[in-house]
Amino acid sequence: MTAAREERLRLDAASVDNARTTLLQLLARAGVYSGDAEELIGLVEAGALAGAHEELAGTGRQAPPGSGEPYAAGWRDGSRAVTEGLAGLADRALGAAVAEDAAAEPEARSRVGRMEVERAKVAVVPLYLSFSEESDLDPEVTEQVLASALATMGPRQRAAYPGRLTSFAADNRTHLERLYATYGPGSAIAIHGRYTLVHSPTSLAVLERLSVRPAELREEWDAAELPPAWLDGLTRAWDATA
Repeated sequence: MTAAREERLRLDAASVDNARTTLLQLLARAGVYSGDAEELIGLVEAGALAGAHEELAGTGRQAPPGSGEPYAAGWRDGSRAVTEGLAGLADRALGAAVAEDAAAEPEARSRVGRMEVERAKVAVVPLYLSFSEESDLDPEVTEQVLASALATMGPRQRAAYPGRLTSFAADNRTHLERLYATYGPGSAIAIHGRYTLVHSPTSLAVLERLSVRPAELREEWDAAELPPAWLDGLTRAWDATA
C-alpha cells in the first residue's frame, strides 16, 4: 500500500471525535437527551467491534492459499491474538454503552431506562405488524408493559433484546400466525378484557419473556400494577393455539 493510499484510508482520532460530537449536537437539536444519544452511539460502536470480531474469527483466520505450515501457523496465532483483542474491546465497549457496573453480575437487574424502552418498541412493532395489519393499546400502557418485560433482564440482555425478539418470532412464526389470526385484530374476538394484550405489539415481548422468565415477569407485572387478566388471557390464547 502506498503512503498516499494509507493516508486516504486513515481516520484519525480527532476526525472520529468530530463526527461523534457533530452527531450528538444534531441529536440534541432534535430533542434527544445527551445521555440517550451517547448510549445509542456506544451500542453502535460496540456492535461494529463485535461484527469485526465475528468476521475475523471466521474466514479471517485462514492463511493465504499456498502458504507453508510455519507461515500458516504464525498467521493463525496472529489472527487469534487480533480476534481476542477485538473481543475484549467489544466487551468493554458494550459495558460502557449500557453503563454496566463492573462489580455486578452479568444478568443483574437494574432500573429500566427510557432509551431501553424505545429500542424495544422499535424492535417489536415491525415484528408484530408482520403478523397483523393493525395494533391497539394506549402508548403509556405500551411503555409500562415493555418496561416490565425489560426489568426481567440485565443491561447487556436488554441491549441484545431486539435480536432475541427477532429469533423468537422466527422460531415460533407458525404458532404466532395462529394466535393473531384467532385472537388478534381482525379476528372474531374483539379487543376487550383478558385478550386485550393480543391486540398490542407488546404481546410478542411478553410471550418471549413468559417462555424464559415467567416468574420474574409476573413479579414485575404485579409491581407495575398491570391487569393480571391481560397476562392470563395472553397465556390462555397462546396455549389454545399451540
